[in-house]
Amino acid sequence: MKRKTRNRILLTTLLVAAAVVLIGGTMALILTAGTWKVKLKESQEKVCNKGWECSGSKYCCNDTITDFFKVYQFETLFAKRNSPVAHAVGFWDYQSFILAAALFEPLGFCTTGGKQMQMMELCAFLGHVGAKTSCGYGVATGGPTAWGLCYNHEMSTDQGYCDKSNLQYPCVDGVDYYGRGAIPVYWNYNYGAAGDGIHVDLLHHPEYLEQNATMAFMAAMWRWMTPMKKKQPSAHDVFVGNWKPTKNDTLNKRFPGFGATMNVLYGDQICGKGYADSMNVIISHYQYYLDLMGVGREHSGDNRDCAEQVAFNPSYKPDDQQQAS
Repeated sequence: MKRKTRNRILLTTLLVAAAVVLIGGTMALILTAGTWKVKLKESQEKVCNKGWECSGSKYCCNDTITDFFKVYQFETLFAKRNSPVAHAVGFWDYQSFILAAALFEPLGFCTTGGKQMQMMELCAFLGHVGAKTSCGYGVATGGPTAWGLCYNHEMSTDQGYCDKSNLQYPCVDGVDYYGRGAIPVYWNYNYGAAGDGIHVDLLHHPEYLEQNATMAFMAAMWRWMTPMKKKQPSAHDVFVGNWKPTKNDTLNKRFPGFGATMNVLYGDQICGKGYADSMNVIISHYQYYLDLMGVGREHSGDNRDCAEQVAFNPSYKPDDQQQAS
């Protein structure tokens, strides 16, 4: 090979190597700059402190619950809870609700989005609470939706709700796990999980949920804010728009909105059964509270029902899945 040719090859090689080094260095700088941009953005994300009710969170920069939900409104929503015929007279009060909410407001509970969304979420959560603790009926004074927070525990229980196969939260001897609380908790494993969530030993002391209104609200809010399985949304997520349905969700007619909150909380106990009374009564409470709060039921959002939704966690396996397992 001639010297001239060799020199040309050597020069070309050096130029390519230099270009690689330059490009690599430029990419490294770009990646480094990108990383610092992310870190800078994180460090610059605004957080706010509003005292005991909400601190150390971006959500605290929005209105807090006490900004738009006052004692008189609580009394209006649950007007019949202390009637002589109610079954939890003197138990539920506004202060207990606000004390419980203060633990979850920094996580976005009724502090996500603008004021209307915050009020809608409040009414959505309380819609479940009201429906699940109501002793109202069709001809009840004030109508059936006026009787929320009438109960704090299941009145006629025919079982102890002990699942002996659950080893993570084994039943405690002599303890019954019937329904208690604002969104009633059943079964040993649900008491155990809720207890872990609010840092109270509910597995050994489920009775706390019918003895302490703040704990009862805390357990309900924890359930609202917490997904039951990985890669699944919470009731909060599906309501405020944090959750984006997958193709499988769409095929199973699961969409963001109030309807999906019932799916998350109750599954096929209520959803996928058409327009059943058990579903309609929850929607009615939600819309009734929207009206009383001045938001109006016309703002109850899309996808209000779960009549045709397949449950996130079916209580049974379809035949084809049973055969495949």
